[in-house]
Amino acid sequence: MSPASPAPFGALRQQLLDAASAFAGAPDALAGILSGMVDDVDRALREELEIFPVCHHSPASALAMARRLREKQPKVIYLELCEDLRPLLEELRNCRLPVALQAFASDLDGFPAGWGPLSVVAPVTEASAEYQAIAYALDTPDVELVLVDRSADHVFQWLPREPAEPAAADGGDGNDTAGNDTAGNEEEAALHGDAVGVEIGDLRPRFAELEEHLLHHGRVRHWSEWWDQYVEQPLAGADYDTYRQVMVLIGSLFRRLRPSGDDRHARDEDRERYMWTRMREHLAASGADPAQCLYVCGAFHAASRVEQFGLAAEAPAYDISPRTATRWQYGLIPSSHSAVEAQFGLASGSVSVAAATWTKAVARSGVAPFRLEGQRGARARRPRTVAPVEPGPVTDRLSGFLSAPPALDGLDEAELLGWCVDIVRLARRNGYLASTADAIAVFETSILLAGLRNRARPTPYDFADAAVTCIEKDVVPGRRDVRRLCEILLGGDRVGQVGYHALPPLARDVYDRLSPLGVDPEKRTVQRALLDLGTNPELVPCSNVLWILRRLLPEGAVRPIMGTRRLGERSIQESWDLAIGRHQRSIIELGYEGVTVEQVLEQRLRRTVWAPEATAADALAAVEDAIVYLGGRRFADELGARAVELLAAERTVDDAPEVLRRIRRLLAHYRATEPVLPAWCEAFVAGGYAHYCTLLPTSFVDDDTGVRQVAAVLGFLLTMEGLALTLGCDRAQLELAVRQSHPEAPAKVALLWAAQSQLGLLSTAELRERCDGLLANPLVVPAFPQYLSGFVQALEPVPALTPFVVEVMSNAFARLPDAVLLPWLPILITTLRDQARELVPVLVREAGRTFPAGLHALDAWVPPWSARSARTALETAGSAATASAVATTAGAAGPVTDLLAGHPAACDAVAALLGCDAGWQPVTQAAGPSGHREAGHREAGELLARYPATAGAVAGLLTSVPGRSG
Repeated sequence: MSPASPAPFGALRQQLLDAASAFAGAPDALAGILSGMVDDVDRALREELEIFPVCHHSPASALAMARRLREKQPKVIYLELCEDLRPLLEELRNCRLPVALQAFASDLDGFPAGWGPLSVVAPVTEASAEYQAIAYALDTPDVELVLVDRSADHVFQWLPREPAEPAAADGGDGNDTAGNDTAGNEEEAALHGDAVGVEIGDLRPRFAELEEHLLHHGRVRHWSEWWDQYVEQPLAGADYDTYRQVMVLIGSLFRRLRPSGDDRHARDEDRERYMWTRMREHLAASGADPAQCLYVCGAFHAASRVEQFGLAAEAPAYDISPRTATRWQYGLIPSSHSAVEAQFGLASGSVSVAAATWTKAVARSGVAPFRLEGQRGARARRPRTVAPVEPGPVTDRLSGFLSAPPALDGLDEAELLGWCVDIVRLARRNGYLASTADAIAVFETSILLAGLRNRARPTPYDFADAAVTCIEKDVVPGRRDVRRLCEILLGGDRVGQVGYHALPPLARDVYDRLSPLGVDPEKRTVQRALLDLGTNPELVPCSNVLWILRRLLPEGAVRPIMGTRRLGERSIQESWDLAIGRHQRSIIELGYEGVTVEQVLEQRLRRTVWAPEATAADALAAVEDAIVYLGGRRFADELGARAVELLAAERTVDDAPEVLRRIRRLLAHYRATEPVLPAWCEAFVAGGYAHYCTLLPTSFVDDDTGVRQVAAVLGFLLTMEGLALTLGCDRAQLELAVRQSHPEAPAKVALLWAAQSQLGLLSTAELRERCDGLLANPLVVPAFPQYLSGFVQALEPVPALTPFVVEVMSNAFARLPDAVLLPWLPILITTLRDQARELVPVLVREAGRTFPAGLHALDAWVPPWSARSARTALETAGSAATASAVATTAGAAGPVTDLLAGHPAACDAVAALLGCDAGWQPVTQAAGPSGHREAGHREAGELLARYPATAGAVAGLLTSVPGRSG
């Protein structure tokens, strides 16, 4: 750069100092700030290495860059971008912008484990100065492009270690990644995920009060509108010197007015030291002429005051720390306008408006922008050969720019009329009752709003506000509101795409393996794929890939409409909805983990089972996935062996239901497909039997262990008992564990009774007697639903208990009065719903087999358990009179005593059934007839006295036989 005049900004500096003195009454901090801003501009423009200040995704910056590149034709371009992203730039030719450069790491070394996976993205749009520089450097011979910003590894090195989620931290230029309203476009807004964003040229006040002040006095709603109105439009047609001075001035203003406690200040200065150190190293190594170099950085960094600023600085080089051992993967992912807005906190639609402004500015100025040769979605334009233009001396352009009134463009009625007509047409397509009158109203309202905001012509933001006011009113008939329709009209949310040759090997392999289906994986629409695997067995590999992708990709990427893939199940026909084009980013990130989807799935399953928080249930689920998706025995056996280790290490039974469900399914699969069970299955059953026997007494009394978990433990022990005993387990261990269990919770007590019944430690009669005692105790009745819940949970380990549970529940409904039953019934329903939802159908089926099928048979129907009790009670009541008669006529002869004496064998049999052990006693002949009856039938009399009902029933039965009489 040629030498400058001694003081090109002296007059401007004096004017600002005079204004500060007049405003504040005396020189103070304001004067220092204003004078310092002028000094920053002077310093940046005097630097030997030409500094080009930019704003991120600014059409004015892109236009000025295109002009300057054609004028200067630099041989070296230093670009503020992560230095390790340089190899990706060549792949931009195979993509359709916007896309994002990405660095991704899942295996961390040197960072907290909770931070992973780490991801850094740098979005690139066509209406950006960095893309113009990249396109010029890559397509112009003998031009070197050097990225000088910190690496992706250093981005996370410099983050504080306290946050648990560094991806939500600042991406490097001080722009918070807070989300914004994406107007119903959440899918495109999430294309960057939770990655840290690295951008060039963050120009936004870091002082909230300053931004609020600018928005209020600028009569705008958000920062993007203020920037477009007061910076973007005035600089679109400005010359290069004016552009540079204004951008550095703005960067200096925001830099000096940031809060004193801003923790990003140190990181900003470290970045500047890093970049100047890298540029000095490159100049020293290459011997390039600084006059033929161009340094492209954000305007915020152009106003830097670090000691390493400038090639003539005498400060020592910045000590750059080495990278960690983290292995980084690099690639391109799709981006979109809404993704850029969401990640960097821009207003919804601002990037789309910037793209439309860029297109208009290019057409109006006649500047041919740079585009990469072969760029998808754009026509390449080779740069014209222009003689380099040497810059002149630094002159004061700020004074004229700041003092002159803004150039007011006239109203472009044709453009505004076109917008109004098109928005009405688009609104009618989306269900709004819009008409020509609404188009006229939007036109007039746009002009009115622009006048109220001191604008000569309506901006896209004025037009959008007018359209919302005149068309939407208070009703949104569809899923798109009018503001979203305006964004679509002004350019829409352009979504980029990574080309096939720029994809990682895994993504290309997926595309190749799905090619027989005849679907285009690059389309963003949902496509239907039909697979007749019986007729076309060559499509089986496609089906395998789709099922693995369904396991790996987010929900909705591949969705089966027909067909299943489970243990032992394979579909003959399948139907899929494929939206691979919408989830290209996820497929690309799979490529960072492996070469094929099978390898990625294997690695993920292995990481799952060897994770510190892994459980036996997780390992069994991994075994199931390995069998279903990968096949083979080696890997499944490896995961199964890990499941045995995890089960032995568990100290609770929290995962017992999941363990029981999965091991049952795996055992059924192996028994159906293999001649013998795998060794790990036998070890799991044998070890689980001993393990759960040990934990059973504790789980019964532990308040933190639920009934469902205890029931699952019993289910494992009782249903796996046969296999466990064949493997050498001892049943006495289970009996001992049950005897050592002493629960207090009603549901667990019922579970224990069920287990004792299954083991033969408690008979059905005793169990029935205990339940009758519960119903007879008014203090226990309120807790009876909990007992029922325990019995229902016991149906899984003891399915033979189902008729008894139906009996207990029926007795409860039959015996409890309405005053008790009505408050008790809701508790029963909620208890069963919460604790035994899936077992209630078992009870319903058993009740269907027990109760009559029609209402006509209900009146005469007697429950089986009630029939036996009623018969016994009837016999007892019917024989009471006979016993009384025998007792009152002690010495009289009668048919009963004669019958018993005549048939002693029958009497002995009945006595044995009733539990009487006394036999017949001999009679003496000395006594008379009366004495004979009294002595000879003493035992019979005692027996009749104890069981009169039985004697009466037998006598009545025998005397009714023809040929017999009393």
